[in-house]
Amino acid sequence: MEDAVDRILGQWRRERPDLVTELWPMGLVGRVQRLDRIVERELKAFWAQRDLELWEADVLLTLRRAGAPYALTPGALLKAAMITSGAMTNRIDRLEAKGLVERSPGPDDRRSVRVQLTRRAHELIDEFFAEHIANEARLFAGLTADEREQLARLLRTALHALGDTDIT
Repeated sequence: MEDAVDRILGQWRRERPDLVTELWPMGLVGRVQRLDRIVERELKAFWAQRDLELWEADVLLTLRRAGAPYALTPGALLKAAMITSGAMTNRIDRLEAKGLVERSPGPDDRRSVRVQLTRRAHELIDEFFAEHIANEARLFAGLTADEREQLARLLRTALHALGDTDIT
């Protein structure tokens, strides 16, 4: 079975035969990047059918999984999303304008702010969550259960080696 990355690597083998044994990183990075683009495209389409942007769903899902009272500081959301603080402020503003989140003073320090799901957003996420999981499962339906576990284990190892071990 050959994929697009195999064809790209073949072109490099032809053009730079002196580096044939050194091309393995391109195979890994190329596949991770291509997989990321495909998965992102599919997730965007899924959430668009539900009148949400992918980034909106990401913030709402992050707040929902935080547990009651379904609130986090903007800083905690920022770490989970891996974006700039300006982008997070913009996202919170837009979600607040749509009535999906609300800002409130922090419980321990009134100078701090918490972003909290509204009841409407909580119901929306719970309504779509099972479909969201089924959609993600669809993306990897071509793999056996053992292959999915192996892929998850290998990706976990790679992420751990790069220091990606914390969500807060």
